Amino acid sequence: MLNVEKVLYSARTHTKGGRDGVGRSDDGRLDVTLSPPGVPADGSNPEQLFAVCWSASFLGALRHACNARKVPFPATAAVDAQVELLHAEQGFFLRAHFAIALPGIEPELAEVLIDAARHNCPYAKATHGNLAATFSVAQAGPTP
Repeated sequence: MLNVEKVLYSARTHTKGGRDGVGRSDDGRLDVTLSPPGVPADGSNPEQLFAVCWSASFLGALRHACNARKVPFPATAAVDAQVELLHAEQGFFLRAHFAIALPGIEPELAEVLIDAARHNCPYAKATHGNLAATFSVAQAGPTP
């Protein structure tokens, strides 16, 4: 069990209707319509939301890893996430892949930073051992 020193934030939401429902935060800042994946309907699905949330948290952990090593955090750092909903004999599962772009940082150092972020990101910690997740340095491409 963790020895909690301080609660930094507590998110409170109310969701109804499942994958065909709605979810709202108690402060009104989040109000999302939900729809199942692959269905022509308005709304996001839980896998999309999870991918965005995990990516945002991972970028925060990357910033922390850069700061700890006195490496400037790239303003254009980004994560392309893919979260897959799978079905197997044992039921439903998730799998994820993250391609991380750290422009201006050498690939070897980027790997070190990504590994450090994996060990500090709350989402990566929560899912470790519970779903297959891969993290890679995004291949350099044209700058938009």
